[in-house]
Amino acid sequence: MFYAAVVMLFTLLAPSWLAPSCALAQPAASAESSGVAQGSKIRAAVFDFELIDTSLEGEKQGPKPAEQARLALLSHALREKLAASSLYESVDITPVEAEARGENLQNCGDCDVKMARELGADVAITGTVQKVFNLILNINLYIRDARTGRSIEAMSVDIRSNTDESWMHGLDWLVRNKLLAAPQDRR
Repeated sequence: MFYAAVVMLFTLLAPSWLAPSCALAQPAASAESSGVAQGSKIRAAVFDFELIDTSLEGEKQGPKPAEQARLALLSHALREKLAASSLYESVDITPVEAEARGENLQNCGDCDVKMARELGADVAITGTVQKVFNLILNINLYIRDARTGRSIEAMSVDIRSNTDESWMHGLDWLVRNKLLAAPQDRR
């Protein structure tokens, strides 16, 4: 049962010199940093999560259908959580979905920002799940300004256990305690 429990540790991925720009959880600062009028929701293009499998298992066996399904589950859940929040409005990515799926959004020369801008979004949100071993994974979110391409914030949570429940629990924690939390409430 211990291994099925999710153990989460937050690691801020942005270097210390980027910290002053990491204010997305504050509605006024977020709106200002992304060019949104104060009091308006931030229009977010939330792209599908990508898997970075650095495990020996992944190297030998290739992608697992269950993990691919979990990526879709996380992507859908993140869009729903942001749309239900008072801070974000999730933009429909259907017009660029095929293009986005054909790219490595973490290394495509700002293609995520360009697509977000094309959709009329204020920010581009991308995510990865890095699989270190079958029981050690981390979920990462990256938020970039769609006008400038500037990195606004990066956040991560480590999880233990490779199940639908642990992935969702990790995403819930990340959204609740980082993405949507007021700065003073961040863990």
